[in-house]
Amino acid sequence: MKKALLTMMVLGLTLSTLAGCSTSSSSSSTSTAATGGKQKYAIIVKNTGNPYNEKEMEGYNKAIEEIGGEVITKAPDQPTAEAQIQMINELITQKVVSIAIAANDPDALQPALKKAMAAGIKVISLDSAVNADSRMVHVNQADPNAIGRVEIETIAKMIDYKGEIAILSATSQATNQNSWIEVMKKTLQDSKYKDMKLVKVAFGDDLRDKSVSETEALLKTYPNLKGIVAPSTVAVAAAAKVLTDKGLKGKVQLTGLGLPSEMADYITSGVSTAVHLWNPMDVGYLAGYTSEALVKGTITGKAGDKFKAGTLGDKEVITVGKGTEIMLGDPFEFNASNIDQWKKVY
Repeated sequence: MKKALLTMMVLGLTLSTLAGCSTSSSSSSTSTAATGGKQKYAIIVKNTGNPYNEKEMEGYNKAIEEIGGEVITKAPDQPTAEAQIQMINELITQKVVSIAIAANDPDALQPALKKAMAAGIKVISLDSAVNADSRMVHVNQADPNAIGRVEIETIAKMIDYKGEIAILSATSQATNQNSWIEVMKKTLQDSKYKDMKLVKVAFGDDLRDKSVSETEALLKTYPNLKGIVAPSTVAVAAAAKVLTDKGLKGKVQLTGLGLPSEMADYITSGVSTAVHLWNPMDVGYLAGYTSEALVKGTITGKAGDKFKAGTLGDKEVITVGKGTEIMLGDPFEFNASNIDQWKKVY
């Protein structure tokens, strides 16, 4: 009896020791950055079901895989700041080394992002910026002035520089969209556009159904509408479908920022003769290497900092407004001459 009891005590002690080892191992795995394991890099995009966001995440994943890190991707069901704030707080507890965020609001995320930076997390924004106090640097897809000007010039050519136009944007708080719209409004003040009139700026919230509804509302409210500029990949595709379904090809012109794979049929049919964009995979890829450069201390986010962004080559941090940015490049035009080639890419 005593022998059996002793055996049970030894067995219990062994199990207890093993359990203690298991708990210790589990605890150490939560701080991979400190122990030399894979560091956790996170990206938060605007919302799910957004093809542009999906390509950004794909590029970010590629960059982090190249540098040997672990990727955490997050996307809220709806494009709201509240949903992104919750995700930021979750990532802080997960001890990520970096957060890259395409913001749904430039200011509302500030308390959460400052909390992340106070915890030692390197924070950047990409595509849609947060204010300069909420991040270390912003990864911008292109010069906002170039985007705004090229969109107005493109729609102007389509409508022979005369008539009513409308803008169909994403969310009313989207930093990138608003900066482009401001440039568009300023560009329209040039005398060469004196016979054009901006009648409405509508917001489809980067949601397909709402963008469809907003397009239909524009057509009903402004029966003399000659053109629509949609600087959102979701909005321009939705508007193209509405114009197609209503048989308005050639009657209402359309341009904007669109994924070539989504806009190919509409460009081939003539519903839109040209759209612009950059490669969203490159935007995400650049964000990944920017995050790594901050984590390694290669850059601090100050103007003049330089680093190598993988296959994108050398990049430099520049001052823009109150903060700093890294520019990907100029917008590229997709039209009937090249759409078949590019629709296979993204």
